[in-house]
Amino acid sequence: MNEFSDITYTSSDLLIAFGLTLLAGLSTGIGSTIAFFAKRTSKRFLSLALGFSAGVMIYISFVEIFFEAMDILSSEVGSKMGHLFTVSAFFAGMLAIAIIDKIVPSFENPHELKLVEEISKHEEQRKRSKLMRMGLLSAVAIAIHNFPEGLVTFFAAIKDIKLGLPIAIAIAIHNIPEGIAISVPIYHATGSKKKAFKYSFLSGLAEPIGALVGFFILLPFLNNFIFGLVFASVAGIMVFISLDHLLPAAREYGKPHLALYGLIGGMAVMAASLIILS
Repeated sequence: MNEFSDITYTSSDLLIAFGLTLLAGLSTGIGSTIAFFAKRTSKRFLSLALGFSAGVMIYISFVEIFFEAMDILSSEVGSKMGHLFTVSAFFAGMLAIAIIDKIVPSFENPHELKLVEEISKHEEQRKRSKLMRMGLLSAVAIAIHNFPEGLVTFFAAIKDIKLGLPIAIAIAIHNIPEGIAISVPIYHATGSKKKAFKYSFLSGLAEPIGALVGFFILLPFLNNFIFGLVFASVAGIMVFISLDHLLPAAREYGKPHLALYGLIGGMAVMAASLIILS
């Protein structure tokens, strides 16, 4: 067992945390595969999947992570101040991801999801150089978003595997459309599936890189108080992503009830997994 400040973990914890982060990040490759072999996007599947991912993130944020953060902070600074710090960090997380989204132009924003056929139609009207730029900018934008998501998954898994696993699954699901956003324009610009998949793969590596940064730079300075703040901000980040990106996209790509069913299903699966793993 290793210890930095008052945060302890085992070698097994590290391997699991890095493994989950790697799998979540590289799920962009699944999006590339879908883009190459699917002539049309399954709107029903995409709507249900995005709704499911949002349900997992919202449920675990409000039911588990928020109160876990408040318990940690309350034990450090008292009940009232712990509640205040938790709420402040929660909204700070929302503000941070909102600023990132504001900085990244909407055309290249990976959370502005597109269908396979919509991207293809758009690309037919553009020159290859512009398509290549579109794909590369999408890859950079996705890497920017994936980096903090890697930190989120890593720290959650270090703290508790029952938190890290569902977070990794939810992030993996919402990374799939991002792989489409990268690979399709690069494929049409170059005619190379290999090159398109490579850039999609590289953008996904931003998440395990985020985990490495968290381990080598942040973890040595992490104590229970800072960890509580990080956890509360993670909850805010995931709620913002769910409400601002995943749910609107889920409703857009399918009938509203499909998104709702996916949302409820994600919450139910998350609730069941927490009970089983408790």
